[in-house]
Amino acid sequence: MNDSAQDNLPPGVLRVSARLAELGHPHAPRMLDDAARTAQQAADALGVALGQIAKSIIFRRKSDDVAVLVVTSGDLRVDEKKVQAIVCAEGGKLGRADADFVKDRTGFSIGGVSPLAHATPPVTLIDAQLFRFDTIWAAAGHPHGVFPLSPDDLVRLTGAPVHEVTVAVEVLS
Repeated sequence: MNDSAQDNLPPGVLRVSARLAELGHPHAPRMLDDAARTAQQAADALGVALGQIAKSIIFRRKSDDVAVLVVTSGDLRVDEKKVQAIVCAEGGKLGRADADFVKDRTGFSIGGVSPLAHATPPVTLIDAQLFRFDTIWAAAGHPHGVFPLSPDDLVRLTGAPVHEVTVAVEVLS
């Protein structure tokens, strides 16, 4: 990406781009023509499977008001009870994170939350189901910004542990 292209990028994308470069990731963020505020919109824009979208879900740990980031496949739902069991002390609870909380803690707006380069480092978990894919796509700090990586890259870039944190999906025969 040349300097003039970088000058036009939103601040969140610049922050993610700098962090990716600092960590030696070979792929800079790219800007999509249309916003990809949902995993489905991102998958459609990129021409990839919905599960290849690494969506970032933010929860609020009630005991200390810390952000909890769960990075999961776009085709799955996070099981809040599983996440709570991993990140909360016995009896602790997770709560929903509203848009103001997300923006304050991460520095990103909902629909553009990157798995890295947060304003305040969150407690982060990576869903094991992302490992179904060789290449996944994550938000790059803005609803138009994305970047490719492998699930192993995600672990390396975030230092986060991998857990099974999604709702089991029943397959009908």
